[in-house]
Amino acid sequence: MDWGNVTTEDLIDALREVEWSSPPRPVSEFFSRFTFPRSHSKWNSRLKCNLYYYRTNYFVMIIFILGMGFLRKPLSIVASLLMALSIAFLNDSFAVSFNEKVTRTVRKFSPHLAAKMRPPIMPVLRGRPSSKRAIHICGWPRWVFVMIFSGASCILWFTSSSLLTVLWALAIGLLATLLHASFKTPNLKARLNTFREEFRAVWRNYSDL
Repeated sequence: MDWGNVTTEDLIDALREVEWSSPPRPVSEFFSRFTFPRSHSKWNSRLKCNLYYYRTNYFVMIIFILGMGFLRKPLSIVASLLMALSIAFLNDSFAVSFNEKVTRTVRKFSPHLAAKMRPPIMPVLRGRPSSKRAIHICGWPRWVFVMIFSGASCILWFTSSSLLTVLWALAIGLLATLLHASFKTPNLKARLNTFREEFRAVWRNYSDL
């Protein structure tokens, strides 16, 4: 797999599909071996490779930077957590896992309510779904919860007068991610084995549609 041939859209689709529950990469690996890319193509390939491989580290780093900016503002910390949850819902694996855990918990107290929380059944034509399966959470489309949590987060930031702090923290977090992904030399063993196999698995799922 040549990362230079992977488009931005393919990378975003892969990040949405891949499993995010794995722990972050070790700190010793995350902050080791930085080199300047020799060409624009090398930089492009390295950037996509690192964004995919260190995805959990970057997510934790951005949330940490947001949290550091709101140490004296509890409402802003809650807003950051809600925003992190709304972003996590965009990942298929997290959304499905969250829905299953909530449904199992509700089933213990109200099986009837849990039955209503099941996602609708997609029609099947010639043995295959008529369209790509939409992700549902508690019986509602995923985007409903993304909008609710992100909206609540923005309201809390606005009421706590922290919008400017949010913008600065996000800018610093995104800039730190961009710089790290640009100069971090990818781990050779992981690049050739772990993450490449994960990406190929996601790639095959899209090719089969």
